[in-house]
Amino acid sequence: MSSTVLARPRQRWTGLAVLVLAVTLVAVDATVLSLAIPSISETLRPSGTQLLWIGDAYSFVLAGLLVSMGSLSDRIGRKKLLLAGSSAFGAASLLAAYAPSAGWLILARALLGVAGATIMPSTLSLIRSLFPDDRERATAIGIWGAAATAGAALGPVVGGVLLEHFWWGSVFLLNIPVLVLLLVLGAWLLPESKDPKPGRWDVLSVLLSLAGVIGVVYAIKEAAAHGVARWDVPVAAVLGAAALTVFVRRQLRLPAPLLDVRLFADRRFTGAVLASLTALIGLSGVVFVTSQYLQLVRGYEPLKAGLAELPAFAGAVVGGLLTARLARRTGARAALTLGLLAMGIGLGLIGWVHQDTTYLLLAAAFLIVGTAEGVVYTLGADLVLGAAPADKAGAASAVSETAYELGTALGIALVGSVVGALYTGALAVPAEAGAVATARAGESLGGAVEAAHGLPRTVAGPLLGSARDAFVHGMNVAAVLAGALLLAASALAWRLLKGLPRAAQERAAQEHAGRAQAEQERAAQEHAGRAQAEQERAAQEHAGRAQAEQERAAQEHAGRAQAEQERAAQVPENVGA
Repeated sequence: MSSTVLARPRQRWTGLAVLVLAVTLVAVDATVLSLAIPSISETLRPSGTQLLWIGDAYSFVLAGLLVSMGSLSDRIGRKKLLLAGSSAFGAASLLAAYAPSAGWLILARALLGVAGATIMPSTLSLIRSLFPDDRERATAIGIWGAAATAGAALGPVVGGVLLEHFWWGSVFLLNIPVLVLLLVLGAWLLPESKDPKPGRWDVLSVLLSLAGVIGVVYAIKEAAAHGVARWDVPVAAVLGAAALTVFVRRQLRLPAPLLDVRLFADRRFTGAVLASLTALIGLSGVVFVTSQYLQLVRGYEPLKAGLAELPAFAGAVVGGLLTARLARRTGARAALTLGLLAMGIGLGLIGWVHQDTTYLLLAAAFLIVGTAEGVVYTLGADLVLGAAPADKAGAASAVSETAYELGTALGIALVGSVVGALYTGALAVPAEAGAVATARAGESLGGAVEAAHGLPRTVAGPLLGSARDAFVHGMNVAAVLAGALLLAASALAWRLLKGLPRAAQERAAQEHAGRAQAEQERAAQEHAGRAQAEQERAAQEHAGRAQAEQERAAQEHAGRAQAEQERAAQVPENVGA
């Protein structure tokens, strides 16, 4: 791998701080919008489907392009792509902030996804370049994962503060000063790193991966919301699956593929990816739904709602930082499986939350889900990155990031769609509400709140009560289903990751043997160096003594010769006298 690696530890960790800033920015943008959904609904009046697309267009495009952009970073340079993508991220943020309609906002969110796809794999692959040592890299990835989660935590809080004083577009303008700082520090502190023999970047593979991911995810989202009877659902599913099939076959034939799909033949690699994917489905889906629950059901202001969700993100930060220590004690297999199991239990607790439930139950569920997700995602990212060759770090990190973003998109799509479908089925609108209010209330809970504003109190009260009951019912069922998914994922991970502790022990033994050999070589080099230095010193002393002896002998000889000449010169004088 061609790279300019920061040699001194302080420089490496300073470079990590810049990467942490980048990943925090992208994470903030993924969650900052959740609290703005009610404000956006009131201002732009999106339909229920548009509201879902506003929430997940960013993650869909990001997930579809991560592998392609990770491979591109291997080719043109990870630092270069990171800085270019950061500039594009700023431009798309401006467009989103001043979007005049729901359609424009969806477009801006998609463009943010394109730019974000250049940032995320670059950060993780640069960590691989900065930290070649396994132990240091595990710590760095833990910090990186904690930063991503901290950014997700800051999103609702900072967004809540902004929404208290400004319009919803201000949540996107928050990106601009951070991006300026990132561009300045990144250009100065980060090393360049890329594959020395990258091969051609296959544009057809890029299009196939994008079409495949978006097609499959769209089909899942629409099927969850409306069933499979609509013609576009099976068409999108078939086209997406076909595109992914062609993509995989093409990667197997290409001499320089965008993604080495053979990595998935390793059960442990596949298990780590699936664990990360399902963990993010659970976390993102819960955050998306509970943000609306806290504001529209419990009546929290945006800032209070953001603070109420902090236990989930604080737990994820702690979980990410403690992952390396936990994995060393219990083994990676046990740590990953227990993390998924704990997430399932935490999600199940949300199934017991109702309109008047104490906040402590929700806080406990948030804390359990967040802490477990921090462990699962951080450990999964380390396993995925460690399985790939160093010169393919960009593409490998893109796999981990694709799981992150695809999980986020699927979580919003699946959980949001299930809640929406159950909400529509359970909603009972008073006949006095009228056709317009009935249609608006049937789209979403936010629509019901808006429709109630123009109705008499005797009609608005029953409408809001029914809408909130229907939403909470949908949230409970979706949370239980998500918990069941995580429990199933824990069993699958335990099976797929079989042999991981043994592999970890072998790796530890190899590291120990490597350190012992390095220590022996260092001692031998020091001994040889001391022996050579001693020989050189003795030779120099001998040469010095010989030279001094020669000089002394020469001086004595010259002195005797001069004395002889003086004596001979004095003899004639004496004779004459």
